[in-house]
Amino acid sequence: MRQLGELKGEVEKWRIMERRVSELLELADLVAAEDETTLEEEIAAEAERVAAQFEEIEFELLLSGEYEKRSAFLAVHAGAGGTEAQDWAEMLLRMYLRWAERRGYQAGVVEVSPGEGAGIKSALIQVIGDYAYGYLKAERGVHRLVRLSPFDASHGRHTSFALVEVLPEAERELDVRINPDELRIDFFRASGPGGQHVQKTSSAVRVTHLPTGLVAICQNERSQYQNKELALKVLGARLLELELEKRAEEQARLKGEHVAAGWGNQIRSYVLHPYKMVKDHRTGYETSDPTAVLDGALDELIEAYLKFTIGKGS
Repeated sequence: MRQLGELKGEVEKWRIMERRVSELLELADLVAAEDETTLEEEIAAEAERVAAQFEEIEFELLLSGEYEKRSAFLAVHAGAGGTEAQDWAEMLLRMYLRWAERRGYQAGVVEVSPGEGAGIKSALIQVIGDYAYGYLKAERGVHRLVRLSPFDASHGRHTSFALVEVLPEAERELDVRINPDELRIDFFRASGPGGQHVQKTSSAVRVTHLPTGLVAICQNERSQYQNKELALKVLGARLLELELEKRAEEQARLKGEHVAAGWGNQIRSYVLHPYKMVKDHRTGYETSDPTAVLDGALDELIEAYLKFTIGKGS
């Protein structure tokens, strides 16, 4: 039923597009027949909007993987470098929240570990919406920042690193089966902002999957039940990712290929000094407007990567 609903939604998108194009053509013919020029600008503007929407839904056809239409969890981890790296991790967190807002996705912070003095050590966000995982998977990897440090009295140039992980949201019972007997669930008081509520009640939840040692923490919701349900969603996503990694390793073993583990190489550099540039090292795509990118203007970088991987057949 879920797949049927998704397919009906896909068909309806194209039917709406067909109706819009048909109506626009009829209006254009009418204007041409009556030599009416006052509507030409309006027709041209509508044609541009239709073309833009067409490109978007045509591009979504390329996101045909099993999990790509799903919502996603995105984690940001500060690399080595103390306050510098933690501030960079917080900048990335804001960038992804702004990107989600621009695209009309619903996004919220599931768990955050504050930095020492500034920034964050790590954070996990949930991004809800069609193709959130399909787009955000382009962001997996190490992100590098070069800038004049606001934390250095001499304002020297610093390089910072942060790791971004992206997981597809798992559907319980369909993707993963979690045995309640294999879970340890701990409740504790949430840290950070939240007012009197989080100070007086143990609303935060930590769920540990005993067979794998995977841990999911949620402390940003107002009740134990909400935090527990969201933590189980996060755990399901991590178990699904673990299963996908096992499959990839097995395929690589059969092909005789080496699968790199760990952080690997940086995927993208953000340079704020001595010049301004954002460059994706996988595709070669670059822009001279890092301010816009850090404010969430990621679509061109993401789409360049997705077209690049599709062109390589991966």
